[in-house]
Amino acid sequence: MAVTPGISSSTDPSPVTEDGASIHAPGLQVFVFALFFIFGGITSLNDVIIPKLKELFTLNYTQAMLVQFCFFTAYLVIGIPGAKLVKKIGYMRGAVAGLVTMLFGCLLFIPASQTATYELFLFALFVLASGVVLVQVVSNPLISLLGPSSTSHSRLTFAQAFNSLGTTVFPIAGSILILGSLASLSADQLSGAELDAYRVAESQAIVNGYVGIAIALALVAAVVWVFRDKLQGERHEPSSGLGGADLLKRPRFGFGALCIFLYVGAEVSIGSLIVNYLMQPGVMGLQEQAAGKLIGLYWGGAMVGRFIGSAVLRLVSPGKVLACVAVGAVALIAVSTNTTGMLSGYSLLAIGLMNAIMFPTIFSLACEKLGSRAADGSGIINVAIFGGAVIPLLTGVIADVSGSLSFALILPAACYAIIAGFGIYARKPAA
Repeated sequence: MAVTPGISSSTDPSPVTEDGASIHAPGLQVFVFALFFIFGGITSLNDVIIPKLKELFTLNYTQAMLVQFCFFTAYLVIGIPGAKLVKKIGYMRGAVAGLVTMLFGCLLFIPASQTATYELFLFALFVLASGVVLVQVVSNPLISLLGPSSTSHSRLTFAQAFNSLGTTVFPIAGSILILGSLASLSADQLSGAELDAYRVAESQAIVNGYVGIAIALALVAAVVWVFRDKLQGERHEPSSGLGGADLLKRPRFGFGALCIFLYVGAEVSIGSLIVNYLMQPGVMGLQEQAAGKLIGLYWGGAMVGRFIGSAVLRLVSPGKVLACVAVGAVALIAVSTNTTGMLSGYSLLAIGLMNAIMFPTIFSLACEKLGSRAADGSGIINVAIFGGAVIPLLTGVIADVSGSLSFALILPAACYAIIAGFGIYARKPAA
């Protein structure tokens, strides 16, 4: 998923030198890029474990979407306290705290598997996501700090490419590892001790994947800890809790914050359903592993679309571009839900291309001319990422009540339609 663009955030430091020059920390950018890659990939890996857990615990779509609910609730719960923690201990130690929290979340998959407890899997995901939020709070302003201010936006765009690379690679690798060794039986054919044993055995693939991630996180955390004192003279401006809540009274900002909520929710909803959607006989009739590998096309489309969009946005009004891609997303959903076979499947995957510029464009249009309130606006926008918890859960409810994944996509379509309206509304510069 997209990361917050590099305008002022609630954790932006004061200039560390009198002339406003950047901090010289050779080699540190490489590890910050690694942070973008890791938290992007871990977020998209949810799309792979949802169908796995759905089968293991014989869940309906509402219950399965609790994976995303627990994950994205961390943005609501941890976002502001996380920013305060980073201000207190600094960027580098904050990054280590986030990485260690993520590591602990990964290791919680071990007892979750051994006890075959779905609720413990959900708790592990919340802890993992809490670390992701901390790392994300650090990464955006830090990459802006590590170089001249005149090139901060290009560095952030380059860092976002690593984020997108993670969201593309992780689902493909995860599909091979997690969905690649399915048993001939299924959980709904078993009961009692046999069912528990089946769940423990089959969830071991999830454990192996996340233990591997935990090892990688430990290595990155150790390296970042070595660099913990690289940012000499780091200072932070004080902030007051939800001081930016009054900005929601401004129509442009309030509308934009709503659209961030809807966009993240729509993007995550579609990504979460891709595997089960493509497995339907009326769509592509794929096996789980084959369908899981195609998740990479959805997120990869967003990566490619960012490069295309960055060029188009230089020539065309951002509001008009946003409206066009949002309408394009609605059209692709309509095509997918009213056709069959490869056309149905690939039109749904193509929505990733439409998603590419939405987050940064909505963000910039909403925060336009906030001036000294930009930091407050950034904090509220980050809280709005909680839409990734709510919209997928509601989409799952619609799928269960209607008995149709195609019909459930009406909710993401409605989200995109509202976003198109915002693009039209914000096509002119802010007053």
